[in-house]
Amino acid sequence: MIRISTRQSAIYFFQCQILCLSLLFFSCSTPKAQGSKEKKEEVAARKVIQPGAANVAQYLPLLKGKNIALFANHTSMIGNTHLADTLQRLGVRIKVIFGPEHGFRGKADAGEKVETGIDAATGIPVVSLYGKKLKPSKEDLEGVDVMLFDIQDIGVRFYTYISSLQYYMEAAIEQGKHLIVLDRPNPNGHYIDGPVLEPAFASFVGMQPVPVVYGMTIGEYAQMLLGEYWYDTGTHSRYKDNKDDFELTVIPCVNYDHTQYYTLPVPPSPNLPNMQSIYLYPSLCFFEGTVISEGRGSSAPFQQYGHPLLPDSLHSFTPQSLPGAKNPKLLHQKCYGRTLEGNIDVVKSMVSNRIQLKWLKEAYVLFPDKNQFFLPSKSGKPEDYFFNKLAGNAKLMEQIQQGITEENIRNSWLQGINSFKIIRKRYLLYKDFE
Repeated sequence: MIRISTRQSAIYFFQCQILCLSLLFFSCSTPKAQGSKEKKEEVAARKVIQPGAANVAQYLPLLKGKNIALFANHTSMIGNTHLADTLQRLGVRIKVIFGPEHGFRGKADAGEKVETGIDAATGIPVVSLYGKKLKPSKEDLEGVDVMLFDIQDIGVRFYTYISSLQYYMEAAIEQGKHLIVLDRPNPNGHYIDGPVLEPAFASFVGMQPVPVVYGMTIGEYAQMLLGEYWYDTGTHSRYKDNKDDFELTVIPCVNYDHTQYYTLPVPPSPNLPNMQSIYLYPSLCFFEGTVISEGRGSSAPFQQYGHPLLPDSLHSFTPQSLPGAKNPKLLHQKCYGRTLEGNIDVVKSMVSNRIQLKWLKEAYVLFPDKNQFFLPSKSGKPEDYFFNKLAGNAKLMEQIQQGITEENIRNSWLQGINSFKIIRKRYLLYKDFE
């Protein structure tokens, strides 16, 4: 802990309080209250959720006088101010910024390689961890004392920020750096569902044996990675032999728990523009492993799906080249399918506490050429099908092809989910839904 003079402490405390006032723009509610017309006094009485980044007074002393590496993107906000700007204003020395998928400013397409450069707004070097490399190198961290991580996750296994977190943690362990994770609420943190990933199907869209929806914040997940030794074998050996060189600190959220629905103040990526898309993402992202459009390049990504060969009596849309979706699947082709865009309460009722497979199953039944429905694997191996990487196994594809009922498919997940729940409980920081 850095010692700060009384005068400095007063200044920092005052600045932190000003920053925290901006968090009144955040909104949250319990499942019961969401969507209802609340009275003004009820809104005033409701406790406002604050992400870990807002607790500046708690982690600022750990940063002052140190050289900082910051892993962040456009969601790394304290109210209306970016964390990097806040830290610079408070005199924190940010030596390097690392950016994940979609880039530091969050404008790149999904899967688009992001280049390293200089951030125009701050003048700080930005190293992409979604381009030529996924993990910071020893050279990237030269002279760095503390590694800071602050990115809004959505609690879905194939949303790649938890994979980026793992690589960032591995680098911190290997280089003997203090890692501080500024926790943020999980908008899908109120349930657990989906198949648990099998090791043979591990990839950047799923690295660890967790369900599709795992019900943990990014800070809780970081603790689980460390506690379960879920990282590279070489990193594990380094940690076992040099535990005193590495420290993990999680700065928790305030007024958050796993019984709540949390409304994100900033869209987490270009194709998740609103809460409907975030709630539907665990169900509709499976279409990314098929020939069916998941709505990228439209006004409602992850809120509709379709294909030119589905019945033309269904809902239609035509994918276009848009920011964040420059070359979407089925570009300029009229697609027929389903729209799930609508009232937020209706959407939540459809996906409340569970992944929906009915849309995937229906699309497969309606698609005329079943052999072309799933995107092919060049090797022909089950673990190389992108759909199987998303599912975390080869079984779900087979179950869809065989017409297995949704209930029986879900029953096949239960043993894995129950085993995971036992592990998860060890690392929770907040009141659980169970």
